[in-house]
Amino acid sequence: MSQHSEPVRVEFADTDAGGRIHHTAALRWAERAEHQLLRSLGWSEVARFPRRRLEVDFLAPLRFGDEVVVEIAATAIGRTSVTYGWRVLKDGVTCIEGTTTCVHVDDDGLPCPVPAELRAALS
Repeated sequence: MSQHSEPVRVEFADTDAGGRIHHTAALRWAERAEHQLLRSLGWSEVARFPRRRLEVDFLAPLRFGDEVVVEIAATAIGRTSVTYGWRVLKDGVTCIEGTTTCVHVDDDGLPCPVPAELRAALS
């Protein structure tokens, strides 16, 4: 399956009062990596995939200034959905790992089949 790696630096705005990343930062990074993966495949309609399910495990803390890499790949493609597996690594160590399931929607926001050309590109 297609995959993408996205370098990220933890910014001050990504952190909480304790100095560690706020949990929402990881979700933004994963979404940015997902969109870059889709764009790298020539797919520009990234807003047609709202989130259906998220699962995240935080394994090690990240702090302001840390340089990390977000790795993402499509792990399952259903009739109307795509599930991505992703992880955030610092110095080769997995600090966060998660899955995101997105549903492809039409102009009315209703689930519709994942286009065949995108399915092929992600496979």
